[in-house]
Amino acid sequence: MGSKGRGYRQLEFGGFEILVGKADADNDRLTFGIAEPRDFWFHVAGPAGSHVVVRNPDGLEELPRPVLERAAELAAWHSKARGARGKVEVHVCRVADVRKPRGFAPGQVQLKRWEAVRVYPRGLEDA
Repeated sequence: MGSKGRGYRQLEFGGFEILVGKADADNDRLTFGIAEPRDFWFHVAGPAGSHVVVRNPDGLEELPRPVLERAAELAAWHSKARGARGKVEVHVCRVADVRKPRGFAPGQVQLKRWEAVRVYPRGLEDA
């Protein structure tokens, strides 16, 4: 997993590329500069955390369940909800459904539509 000099971590899972933002400004760059509109976007519901993007070069309508859950686990782990005792809610949508209204702080976004998935936070070493 290479990430030196980039504002995100990169890993492969189930044949999909997963990108995990490192800091607020990096999250913005990942979501609005690197990700494609049809890629899948993940963020823990509520607390601050990393933006997680799953690349979707084939334009799939939905991700395989194990990939969806792994990306959600990473979003939960790379957030303030990491220490939660139970499952954490993570919002999932297309990058095209993520907006950044004028005046929003770095890393802060608004979603047009999303689905929610509940997972236990799991980090990179837990793969």
